[in-house]
Amino acid sequence: MSKPLNECIVPMYPTIQALDVNALEAGEHKFWFAVATDAIGHPQTLPVRVFKGKNPGKRFMITAGVHGDEQNGILTAQKIARELVGKAIAGVVTIVPTVNLSGIARHSRDFHSAAPDSSSANLNRVFPGSPTGDDASRYANSLWENLLKPNADLAIDLHSQTSGSAYPLYAFADYRLEDAIRMARLINPDVILNDPGDPGILETVYNRAGIPSITIEVGIGRYTDLVMVERATKGVMNILKSYEALSGNVDESEVPCVEGEQIVSVRASQGGFVICHVDLMQTVCEGEKLATQYNSFGDEIEVYYSPINGTVISHNVESVRAPGSLVVRLIQ
Repeated sequence: MSKPLNECIVPMYPTIQALDVNALEAGEHKFWFAVATDAIGHPQTLPVRVFKGKNPGKRFMITAGVHGDEQNGILTAQKIARELVGKAIAGVVTIVPTVNLSGIARHSRDFHSAAPDSSSANLNRVFPGSPTGDDASRYANSLWENLLKPNADLAIDLHSQTSGSAYPLYAFADYRLEDAIRMARLINPDVILNDPGDPGILETVYNRAGIPSITIEVGIGRYTDLVMVERATKGVMNILKSYEALSGNVDESEVPCVEGEQIVSVRASQGGFVICHVDLMQTVCEGEKLATQYNSFGDEIEVYYSPINGTVISHNVESVRAPGSLVVRLIQ
């Protein structure tokens, strides 16, 4: 006999409006976190998995899907959860794999409001939000005040490059924070950016609240990259081992890592079809040819050259480029 629809699609886990991991018994817990209501008053619920050890230790908060089209971050968070099942843990690991429900459902970077007088919003520019703001701001505030901030000593936010472009395994870390640098290097990424942060970004809000945090970019936007997912998963497990949340040896980096603090983005000067001539992590010199752009007839209309000596950390993978769209991003 087949299972009822609700058992197949909506598992019957407890629904909560706030979480205090300190009050939980040791073991694995699954919750639905009621972050907000939608425009017709139905609850918007996020899956939350908590792995609590019998022994004390750091409380890690792992989030993904703040941008809805960055699905490799979501797959990484889910894979980390599967890796932790049955493991002996010291401290607590909380995983929130699908933060931006409206964006994920639309394969879209943004949070989408149903309010007739609101536009879509970049959820990762409105943290910590406000309980009296628009629905994106209230959504972010509910997450921050009732789930994320109260349950974190250290935080990891998983992303990828947005649709149309690719990243390597890429970490953002505020070099003023020792734990941020430590976590970023333990990921064994291709690139680390010294990132003092901008207002509204979840990583920045964590750091300013005294919770050291990093952002991890897991490859290409939208499309599945299991190699990057595996590398990012191993990197997060490396962090957990280094902080003694898990037993086991910390893996040394197998790839050289570029650390930098200056980012230069080369953007399309006009609309057209762009073919990129450089690869991720390729070193380029000032004046080197990066990409060629064609119009709808196939005529060459623009050539893009490197403005600096640097390393390629992103480039377009979808040829159609509107004016101002990213062509190549370099780090120095």
